[in-house]
Amino acid sequence: MKRDAIINLKNKISNNESIYGLWVTLESGSITEMAVALSLDFVVIDVEHGHLDWSDIVNHIRATVRSNTVLFVRIAELQKGLIKRVLDIGADGIIVPHIETEQQLRLALSYARYPPNGIRGIGAERATGWGQCFVEHVKEADDIIVIPLIESLKGGKNIKELVKVNDVDIFFIGPADYAATAGYAGQWEEPSVNKEIDSVVEVLLKSGKTCGVVATNFKDIENRSKQGFGMFAIGFDSGLIINGLKHILKQLGRESNIHSDLSPSNKRSI
Repeated sequence: MKRDAIINLKNKISNNESIYGLWVTLESGSITEMAVALSLDFVVIDVEHGHLDWSDIVNHIRATVRSNTVLFVRIAELQKGLIKRVLDIGADGIIVPHIETEQQLRLALSYARYPPNGIRGIGAERATGWGQCFVEHVKEADDIIVIPLIESLKGGKNIKELVKVNDVDIFFIGPADYAATAGYAGQWEEPSVNKEIDSVVEVLLKSGKTCGVVATNFKDIENRSKQGFGMFAIGFDSGLIINGLKHILKQLGRESNIHSDLSPSNKRSI
């Protein structure tokens, strides 16, 4: 973990500055290295979905060394072993999916904290300088950022209880899954869902929390900012690459779209 980077991010949040990052789903650590070179505030490595393995994850973490770019890993589920391992290899924080209850959130915090504040075990891995910095790391580890991901109606309904949990300053909202639990799978711009999310954000803001979200484009950042969001993943690495390619292809008169079976557009039957 990079304590100075974490403190810098927390200071920006305390000063009500908007913070911007990249959501990473692809293997190459070069993607995260580019985000660092562009001075993004944070990067999220998504290992809930997709195909990233532990070697990929640690390469992304290494790409942020000695930078002020905070690296979060979105884990696959609330599980003690996953949280411990991600933090042992040096992540600055975790994003925990599908948090719906106060008990789940308290569990996540306990898995990320050493005794007496939690139950995380101490390992001679990268975060402790391969066993050379036990005391230093344990003293700093309470600064690790734990972010719950609210992505269901149940999580939204329990938000007043969730904000009472200490040491949680940032909440991420997942509009796509939130919409799915409301009966609108694949329709994350559904107005009734946005109303629900507005109510959740209102509670978070009144409680002094920062709200994070993955934006779909610049206009979405503007709209989400008006909603009260202050932490933005400006896009998925894969989506940004595809959109850039599609834009140039369209200008070349070769407009094309990706299909779910991944077959080339010019090979599909009419």
